[in-house]
Amino acid sequence: MLEEILEEVKQAMARSLDALRRQLGSIRTGRASATILDGIRVDYYGTLTPLAQLATVTVPEARLLIIKPYEQGLIAGIEKAIVADKTLGLNPSNDGSIIRLPIPELTEDRRRELTKIARSRSEDAKISVRQARRDGLDLIDEAKKEGEVSEDEARLAHDHIQKVTGDFVSQVDEISARKETEIMEV
Repeated sequence: MLEEILEEVKQAMARSLDALRRQLGSIRTGRASATILDGIRVDYYGTLTPLAQLATVTVPEARLLIIKPYEQGLIAGIEKAIVADKTLGLNPSNDGSIIRLPIPELTEDRRRELTKIARSRSEDAKISVRQARRDGLDLIDEAKKEGEVSEDEARLAHDHIQKVTGDFVSQVDEISARKETEIMEV
């Protein structure tokens, strides 16, 4: 019983870390990376569809992304979606068949803004990890109340969950610190 609860808590915390990695990957750092477009959704016949499902994104140079839509009619929608995403701050240009997305050098102010966004997303991940801890502790307390686990087992499980939570929070801090260093690097 306790092992199942502990495993469930660890899985929930791991999902929070994965979500943080994806979110931080979408924050641009001054270098071209196809992952910065992961959050872009394009209106495709009335449905918001991820850009990756509608086009091929390549990185031919360190400061340039090339987007080749599968359908030529999508070019305007893709450009509109990229411009609408204020966290990117990019201006696409097209030649009728592909979209060029130059990645400009980040200003110091923009770098600071992006680090604030990264910190906010890492704080959300910490909240998610703590929520998983709270859910696990509640399940253990409920099992103790119903007599399924002893007082000592419950206390050990509480301590174990607290240790796991500390480990995951420190991983969130490490991931966030690496991303902030990457953003501030000129």
